[in-house]
Amino acid sequence: MERKLPSPCVVILVGPGAAGKSSWAASEFAPELVVSSDRLRALVGAGEDDLAASADAFALLETVVEQRIGRRLTTVIDTLGLDRERRLRWLGLARAAGMPCVAVGFGTPAAECRRRNRERPKRIPADVLTGQLRAWAAARDELATEGYDDVLQPTVVRVVPEAFVGADAAVARQAEAPTGLRFGLQLSSYPGGRAGLATWTREVAAKAEEVGFDAIYVMDHFRQIPQVGRAWDDFLESWTTLGYLAACTTRVRLGTLVSGITYRNVAHLGKIAATLDVLSGGRAVCGLGLAWFEAEHQAYGWPFPSVADRYTLLEDALQLLPVLWGPGNKPFHGRVLEIPDTTCYPRPLQEKLPLLVGGSGQRTLRLAARHADAVNLFGDLATVRARAAYVRSLTDRPLEITHLSTTLVGDAALVERLRPRNQNPAKYAAAVNAGTVDDQIGRFRELAEAGISEVMLTLPDLDTLDDVGRVISAFRV
Repeated sequence: MERKLPSPCVVILVGPGAAGKSSWAASEFAPELVVSSDRLRALVGAGEDDLAASADAFALLETVVEQRIGRRLTTVIDTLGLDRERRLRWLGLARAAGMPCVAVGFGTPAAECRRRNRERPKRIPADVLTGQLRAWAAARDELATEGYDDVLQPTVVRVVPEAFVGADAAVARQAEAPTGLRFGLQLSSYPGGRAGLATWTREVAAKAEEVGFDAIYVMDHFRQIPQVGRAWDDFLESWTTLGYLAACTTRVRLGTLVSGITYRNVAHLGKIAATLDVLSGGRAVCGLGLAWFEAEHQAYGWPFPSVADRYTLLEDALQLLPVLWGPGNKPFHGRVLEIPDTTCYPRPLQEKLPLLVGGSGQRTLRLAARHADAVNLFGDLATVRARAAYVRSLTDRPLEITHLSTTLVGDAALVERLRPRNQNPAKYAAAVNAGTVDDQIGRFRELAEAGISEVMLTLPDLDTLDDVGRVISAFRV
């Protein structure tokens, strides 16, 4: 069974010569992750068996190990590992860097080590191997007391982002007792050039419906945000795009994730959302947020109020919109919004057009708990658990909790192809939650267990939609 190791981590191999350490490391890890005393001996000496170069090789090994761990890079230390003092030094470096550290003990039987050694073109002297076997017997007993995060036997391993370390057990729980979970696709960029954008948007939406997504969301900005691209990259207006998607789809819900509260007259926003709901057959979701992108406001000549003023406006909006979508034309008197006449016909088809609030700050969560139908969180599992518990402590009224994350369904080769130049592959993999279909099933099961009812995914590669569909199918109960 595959064992998942958290990225980044330190792996210390321990065992006598001919126990299989280097072969195992080569089979389980990319070569750039392995710091091998034999290879360094060949680098500074006349070959891997040049014992006269050992002191220099180990001095270089210590420098390389310290530098890699200092940069928080996964580091596999391939030496005999029989020196307790050295092991504890490497463990201390890992602890100082905040990295997990595991030891892998190679308890290959002595007879097998001797057999393998006899078959080597350059053998370890018999008396030296005997001494290593004795030293291994002592080291084996010491490993359990030295404070590693785990002591493993050689097995199939894979270094994965922290989000997937517990995925196997969660996958098993999902298979044994399936739970349902909704999936939304967030569109955050529009590639291919303006002439093809309509076709591209329509085809992506059709594919999303085909593979099982429950909703499609769009970011509500007026130019691309710096976290995703350049200001002059093509970026479609959100509610217009949703209207187009309403005509291109038949089943998925459609919404913004989320509309900045400063972007539009709030009553007008309500009219827009109601119209979308009618034309889509009752599939609209109105996402609202505080608005954060000051440069966008400056570019369009809009005022950018203080945080306190934006919170006041957001709270008014959360109370106004249900009034606007209800019957009659009664006035609304908020703290900053004065709407003399809330006539809005046709009313939404949904009896309650969902209001989703985006944001994870406590003040935002308190507003959502009072006035919204859903709140969208982001962050890792521990963060989600804490914030979901806080939200539940605020209200007994029905309030869905959703989660937004970037998600890449794929292997290390896909990570390598997509990662930006000069970006650490492991950091990129963690940033985009890169993992296999089973990894993702496990991650989403854990989020469902934390109280999440819908996950919204930004996909770095839309060519993975079929694989995402395999993940979605695991939650259809």
